[in-house]
Amino acid sequence: MKILKKKTFSDDLEGWLKSSKPKTLVGLSEVFGPKSFALIFLILMSVPALPIPTGGVTHVFEIIVMVLSLLFIVGRSKIPTRWHNQKIPAVMQKKTLPLLVRKVRWLERFSRPRLSGLIKHWASTAVIGLIIFGLTLVAFLAPPFSGLDTLPAMGVVVISLGLILEDYIFIVAGTIVGALGIFLVVGLGTLVVDFIKSFF
Repeated sequence: MKILKKKTFSDDLEGWLKSSKPKTLVGLSEVFGPKSFALIFLILMSVPALPIPTGGVTHVFEIIVMVLSLLFIVGRSKIPTRWHNQKIPAVMQKKTLPLLVRKVRWLERFSRPRLSGLIKHWASTAVIGLIIFGLTLVAFLAPPFSGLDTLPAMGVVVISLGLILEDYIFIVAGTIVGALGIFLVVGLGTLVVDFIKSFF
C-alpha cells in the first residue's frame, strides 16, 4: 500500500509561487490565512537579513513589517486596504522565494510542532509581535551600508519560521539572534558617539 506524503508548508508555498494567483500581499493572505502575516514578515525581512549592505533600500519593507506587527499584537489578521495590491517584486519571486522554499523545506526535516498552543495564545502572540516590531525598528534605524541590520532582521526571519512551523524553539532562537543584533547596534553606536566626543 502506497503511503501518501503529507503536504508541507513549503509545498504550499512552492505551489502558490508557481500558480497564476496574484503575487500580492492580499493574494498571499487569501491563500495562507492565519500564517500569512508570519510569511510576509519572513519574505520582507529576508532581504535585510542578507549579510550584505542594503543601503536603506529595504526601509519600505521594514515599515510594512512594523505596521503589520502592530496589527499582529492586537490580534488582527487582515492586510490594510491600502496595501491590497502591493506586489511582491519580481526579483523576489524569482530568486528570494525559491530560495526560501528550499530553506524551509530543509528546516521542516528537523522541526516539529513544539508548544504550538502557547504560540497561538493571545498573550504570547502579543509579546511575539512586540519583539518583531522592536527588532524591525532596530534594523530600520541601523546606519545604511553598515550591515548592522543583518542580525535584527535575521531574528525576525527565524521567529517568523517558528510561527509558520509552530515551533517555539525557533521563536526563542530568533529572539536571541535579534538580541545579539541589538547589542551590536547599541554597542557600536556608543563607540561611535564616544569617538566623536573625544574630538570636543
